[in-house]
Amino acid sequence: MDRDEAIQKARTEAEEMYRNGQFLCSEAVFLVANEYLCKPVSDEVVKLASGFPVGMGLAGCACGALTGGVMSLGLKYGRTQAAAPTPGMFEAAKELHDRFLARRKSVCCRVLIRKFQMGSPEHIQQCITITGEVAADVIDILSRDDLPPIQSNSNGETNG
Repeated sequence: MDRDEAIQKARTEAEEMYRNGQFLCSEAVFLVANEYLCKPVSDEVVKLASGFPVGMGLAGCACGALTGGVMSLGLKYGRTQAAAPTPGMFEAAKELHDRFLARRKSVCCRVLIRKFQMGSPEHIQQCITITGEVAADVIDILSRDDLPPIQSNSNGETNG
């Protein structure tokens, strides 16, 4: 599968997970990224993304799809050892944030859904669309070679 197909597949799968009620925004983005990267972590780790929907547990703060996306970028660029470098992590996270902000004009869930009744079909469709956009952006960023690659130490552990 080429890069464009992988990006479109991520968008479609994340949207379907949300639309079918399987997972919410942050969870769907994370699962799609984990799958794309050949599951570097168990799907059980999706639990870590479960508190982010609706702006962090209904608080209306940062969009759950975006926070799930940043979490997903950590699968490639995050660290597993104290004080290890994280080449590419901040750049990738900022790029995802900036793309989102340019497209949606806000990263705040409360602002993004303020025109809709909570739980209405329009609200759900807005979130499905945003989830797909973020999943596509995450795979686009993960699939590029211009950010530093994951680094391994002598034990074979990654610390990128």
